Amino acid sequence: MITPFYKSPDRNFTLLKGDCIELLNSFEFKFDMIFADPPYHLSNDGISVQSGQMVSVNKGIWDKSQGIDADYNFDKEWLSVCRNKLKDDGTIWVSGTYHNIFSIARCLTELNFKILNCITWVKTNPPPNLSCRYFTHSAEYILWARKDAKTPHYYNYELMKELNGGTQMRDVWNLPAIAKWEKSCGKHPTQKPLCVLSRIILASTIKGAWILDPFTGSSTTGIAANLLGRRFLGIDQEERFLHISKARKEEIIDAAKQNEYIEKLQKQSRICSGESRYDIVSDVESLYTVELPF
Repeated sequence: MITPFYKSPDRNFTLLKGDCIELLNSFEFKFDMIFADPPYHLSNDGISVQSGQMVSVNKGIWDKSQGIDADYNFDKEWLSVCRNKLKDDGTIWVSGTYHNIFSIARCLTELNFKILNCITWVKTNPPPNLSCRYFTHSAEYILWARKDAKTPHYYNYELMKELNGGTQMRDVWNLPAIAKWEKSCGKHPTQKPLCVLSRIILASTIKGAWILDPFTGSSTTGIAANLLGRRFLGIDQEERFLHISKARKEEIIDAAKQNEYIEKLQKQSRICSGESRYDIVSDVESLYTVELPF
């Protein structure tokens, strides 16, 4: 019997502590969408710049490379488990850099996913490179794939077009990195911004959808999901990150704070996509009533 680390009073935000592969194999449930920000295998004693200061790139033991073969086998194993937890018409989004995204693409193809897009997220405020011997790294990549090549997936084309000023949204997204107000409950070394996850969720789910994040960290996926009327399960092995996730959820239980965050997301959407007047919280209603088995 699984005991959640945390379940919100509204039952729309659940956290599990442990290994995502073991936990996902221990219960039966199908999700509408999965977002995964897996280890990039980058914590190998390199250096970077943060707030003008030279810092180590090491994030933790969980991000350390175990070698090409071991890293590949790990990616294929968790992706295989996630495939089993997707509905037939479900989709998965996986973020990465050039260090891991090609391995992820290979795994997705071998597991019979159909890759739909490779999104290039161009950061408006990237850190400079210190060596001055190559181009500054200013982008991350997000692969979007559906479970079954022959089963149609959900894509809110009209909304994405509207958010893009009336023209088709392209696979290059110019969006800012994490904002200071998104770290009010603590810091996570690889935290994603709400504007990126909000766009992903709006593009590929309807209200009431169940969303899984197997490497939830500080649960940006879950916060965006709840702000947009979706439901969420997050898994992580690090208890300190789960405490941040819990605090972030409890922060937006307050109606005033929730409205504040929604207004900031609306502002970011307009800044990044022109003068769209779309209200990000208005969307197709869902009658989903299914609940997690714990």
